[in-house]
Amino acid sequence: MPRTKAAVEALPDLSHVRLACNMHLDLKMAPLVKGLLDKGAKVFLTTCNPTTVQDDVVAYLMNCGAEAKAWRNMSHKEWHESFQTAIDWNPTHLCEMGADLTTLIHQNNVETNVKAGLEATGSGINRLNGLKPSYPIFNWDDLPVKEGLHNRHMVGLTAWHTFFETTHLTLHEKTVVVIGYGLVGQGVAASAKAYGGKVIVAEIDKARALQAEYDGWQVMPLSEAVKIADVIATATGAKNVLSQHLLQQVKSGVFILNVGHVAEEIDVEFLKKYPMNEPMPYINAYSLDGRTIYLLADGSMFNLTAGYGDSLNAFDVTLAVMASGIGHIVGEGQKAAKDVYLLPQSVWQKVL
Repeated sequence: MPRTKAAVEALPDLSHVRLACNMHLDLKMAPLVKGLLDKGAKVFLTTCNPTTVQDDVVAYLMNCGAEAKAWRNMSHKEWHESFQTAIDWNPTHLCEMGADLTTLIHQNNVETNVKAGLEATGSGINRLNGLKPSYPIFNWDDLPVKEGLHNRHMVGLTAWHTFFETTHLTLHEKTVVVIGYGLVGQGVAASAKAYGGKVIVAEIDKARALQAEYDGWQVMPLSEAVKIADVIATATGAKNVLSQHLLQQVKSGVFILNVGHVAEEIDVEFLKKYPMNEPMPYINAYSLDGRTIYLLADGSMFNLTAGYGDSLNAFDVTLAVMASGIGHIVGEGQKAAKDVYLLPQSVWQKVL
């Protein structure tokens, strides 16, 4: 990962920094965290999604000097307790995917020494809307380099790679319903077509629905689309998009997966009321009134829970931007007024 290596080497001495990171903890994160530790930073690791944690990676980084409270499939209670532990650790800076730490700090009016933060996801930015932060926060989800590479291309591509590996099926002769037509949904739809699927888009935003039509997709109300779907992919970042009512309308044999950051896009609790077996890893087969519904990765982010997520070359760009963003929030960025900003072009463009 040459871009990441160069970006980390360009960071200043970080011995004055206590950085709490709430993020996916898979193998690709190791070069960045190890680099921050080598620069003298104190690092505390929590996760934005317990299903994507790789325990061996956490163990390795702790052996390198990081502190952590994160493990794969930690309970909901343990997960939320880890946020408080990270805050009690008294960080000076935050690096987040989902704004969990920032939200908890401001909901509970916690006095902290946090000087600045980074936010990497659309879901996190949505949570920050209307918030008056007590420190400057820099949004790098909306950067062209992240939207164009990760959101638009990598999520969809790796989601279908993971689908093939997990189910041993292709998308040929299958109707694929993509819920949400933001950049992630656009990539999911395009990759599904490239791999042989017949794609239908369901989108409640009229402008995005019109865009989908102009892109050549069939657009259909979700209540109608779910009835004919062979595969359903949620890509909205919103909760309970595939509700109990809609799950009662799907046909037998449908595969359901989520690629949004929020693990609650599908009403999994409703499905759990019914008998289930696991025919293969990451595939739960629920029996509903004579129908079988296949839920993949328990509704969590499919491409990173059951698969490996972005390719190393694409994530090298993402990780380099994150490293450069950290350099900004420990320097000039922490001097900014208390608000939410787009990460400046001068910060991220230099790593390309």
